[in-house]
Amino acid sequence: MSLAEPSRGLQRLALGISYRGDLYHGWQSQPDGQTVQDKLEAALADFAAEPVSTVCAGRTDTGVHGLNQVVHFDTALRREHYSWVRGSNRYLPPDIAVQWCRPVTADFHARNSARGRRYRYLLLQSAVRPAIERGACGWTFRTLDLAALRAAAALLIGEFDFSSFRSSQCQALSPVKQIRSIEISRHGAYWRFDFEASAFLHHMVRNIMGCLIAVGCGSRPPAWIAEVVAARSRDAAAPTFAPEGLYFVGPHYDARHALPEHTAAMDWLV
Repeated sequence: MSLAEPSRGLQRLALGISYRGDLYHGWQSQPDGQTVQDKLEAALADFAAEPVSTVCAGRTDTGVHGLNQVVHFDTALRREHYSWVRGSNRYLPPDIAVQWCRPVTADFHARNSARGRRYRYLLLQSAVRPAIERGACGWTFRTLDLAALRAAAALLIGEFDFSSFRSSQCQALSPVKQIRSIEISRHGAYWRFDFEASAFLHHMVRNIMGCLIAVGCGSRPPAWIAEVVAARSRDAAAPTFAPEGLYFVGPHYDARHALPEHTAAMDWLV
C-alpha cells in the first residue's frame, strides 16, 4: 500500500509537530533511531497499536527545530482527533509534541501539496555567548547593520539558480527556487530573519545566513550577494552558519485543506 493512495477502509490524517532539534540527528529516520521521525513514528505506533509510516513537509537537519512540521499518514484506526494529539504526546519525549490533528483528502501529500515553506532564524548579537538560550539561537559578537542586511536580502528576492547556497549533499532535482520574502527585524539583543520560498535547498537558509552576517558586520558590501548568486558556486559564498537558531516554521497549503499554520511556539519565538 502506497502512502500516496490509501486503500479502502483507511483514512488519511495530517498532524502538526513541534520539536527541539538539538538532541536529534535531524528529521529523517536513521538506523540509530535518534531522529524526530523515529520518535514520532514509535509514539504513533504505541498509540495506534500498529506500525505507522509518516511523510513530512520538509526534512530538517541535526540541531534544526520545527514549529509546525506537517506530516501525513494512513490508518484504519478511528479515534477522535484530539485523541491522536493527547495519545501520541503521551509516548513522545518532552521536546517533541503533536500540536494538532486534521483529516485530509486522499490526494493530500504533506510534501507535494505544499505551496510554499517558511523558515525563521533567531540570532543573538552579544559580546557573550548564549547560556540560557543555548541551542535555541545562533550567535554573533559582531555589531550588525540593519540597512545593509535589508539591502542584501532584497537581492535574493525572486526566482534564481541558488547553487551558491546549496549543500553538496542536496538531493533536489533543480537548484532553481523562488524566494518570496525575507523579513529582518531586531528585538533587543535578538535578530529575527524570516524566509518564505517555494521550497528550499539543503542548507540553503544557513548558507544565506552566513552571507548576510558577512554583509551585516561590514566584511562585505550588500552588492556582493548578487555576485554570489551569479557565481552559481558554493565556493563563492560564506561558510554555512550554525543550525541552532534555525526553525522550520512550516509549510502552507491551499485553503481547501484547512490546516493550521500557526502554533503557540510561534508567539514565544519573539
